[in-house]
Amino acid sequence: MERYRNRSGDSGVTDYELGADFIRVRFRAGVTYRYGHIRPGQYHVDRMKALAVAGRGLGTYISQHVRDEYESKE
Repeated sequence: MERYRNRSGDSGVTDYELGADFIRVRFRAGVTYRYGHIRPGQYHVDRMKALAVAGRGLGTYISQHVRDEYESKE
């Protein structure tokens, strides 16, 4: 996983991993969620990938748009 840059300084996201059709996101609590093209869908996954690379807005996007729409929880 790659360290999330957290440019805002207050994100709950700590790390992420990009795949061809998914993004895995780890939060401060140590829980990792996998979001994919099946759930919540390609549009959201592509947006989340862009935010992850930018290092800003990923946690907010997840809480506002996808919430519990993840494929798996680790």
